[in-house]
Amino acid sequence: MMKKSLRIFLIFLLTLAAGGSAAYSQNTKSQEARKARLQKEIAILDSQIKAIASKSASAVNKLTLIRKKVDARKELVAESDKQISEYSTSIAAKEKEIKAMQARLDTLSDYYERLVRSTYKNRNAKVWYMYILASDDLGQAFRRYGYLRDLSKQMNAQATRIIAARDTLARQTEELAAMKKDAETLRSQRVAEMGKLQAEQNDSQNLVNQLKRDKKKYQQDLAKKQREVEALNREIERIIRQALEDKDKGGKTSGKTSAKPAKPIDYTLAKQFESNKGKLPWPADGPVVDHFGQRYHPVYTNLKLPFNNGISIALGQGSTVKAVFDGEVRQIVVMPGYNKCILVQHGNFFSFYCKMGSVSVKAGDKVKTGQNLGTVDTIGGETQLHFQIWSGRTPQNPESWLRPR
Repeated sequence: MMKKSLRIFLIFLLTLAAGGSAAYSQNTKSQEARKARLQKEIAILDSQIKAIASKSASAVNKLTLIRKKVDARKELVAESDKQISEYSTSIAAKEKEIKAMQARLDTLSDYYERLVRSTYKNRNAKVWYMYILASDDLGQAFRRYGYLRDLSKQMNAQATRIIAARDTLARQTEELAAMKKDAETLRSQRVAEMGKLQAEQNDSQNLVNQLKRDKKKYQQDLAKKQREVEALNREIERIIRQALEDKDKGGKTSGKTSAKPAKPIDYTLAKQFESNKGKLPWPADGPVVDHFGQRYHPVYTNLKLPFNNGISIALGQGSTVKAVFDGEVRQIVVMPGYNKCILVQHGNFFSFYCKMGSVSVKAGDKVKTGQNLGTVDTIGGETQLHFQIWSGRTPQNPESWLRPR
């Protein structure tokens, strides 16, 4: 009975240790993936900040990028804090496991020692024979014979259990040492991240001071940007209006002609597009530096910036841009401040990819989800994709349509 209890408890400890290690490993991988994403975003933002450093007209954009980098850095530090806390919890749990395993090993060793002593005392074969012959009856004699016969097997089995327990204890001790080393490395990284964060916050404040010294100049820059945004919005609205009117007129176009003869709206495709709200793939991998909706100047907080019908995604130079869903390239236009724009129709939904450099599709092409549309351009030192989604004639917040990340 005692052997069975020891064996069950040992198996339980081994299972618990293995399960705990697997959960710890999985959680660590998830955290490392989040940190890697944040570090990649910071690297993209940093490269763009350096690219526009010499362009005074881009001071507002630079401030936006720095503040975005500060936010990402804070999130990275918070992630490190969380990971350090989890390391502390895991280390404490591992130390508790090791203590329990050591206690169990002591119990197994003590039991084994008693078996050895018993065997040593009865090592003389004559004593064994006398022990059997002294039995009160035949049944007792058989039981005593069975005990002596199994004694060697018990010792071997107990020795095997002790070896397994020692191996587990050694492995747990190694894991504990690795955890402590990783935790120390992480603490050092956090100190470095905090230093970078402080420097970035100082850069942000210096830019704020610079912008305050020349309000009139930046108001002129803002007016130019406003004209570019309004021109883009008018062109997008014109193309959408034309696409919807073509359908109502049975495919006969009026006014300005589209790149391809009009076709009836594919409402089946539109329903599929709509059913994927919140699950669409991102057109490119990078941080969002300008969000949908009404925004205000980062320094002159009562000064409205142009309403943003989409989002801007900061990217590495030459990054590939991909279609977010099946559809047809409605038109490709070139707009001041936005370079090439690819307009893809998905039934009565539309997706727009602006600030493109090279384009690998043409008007009328059918595209599939994830298909390469071209590469992003670098304009004024900034490499950013401007992306919009429209439902009919109504602009949508793209971040509510794209999958969370």
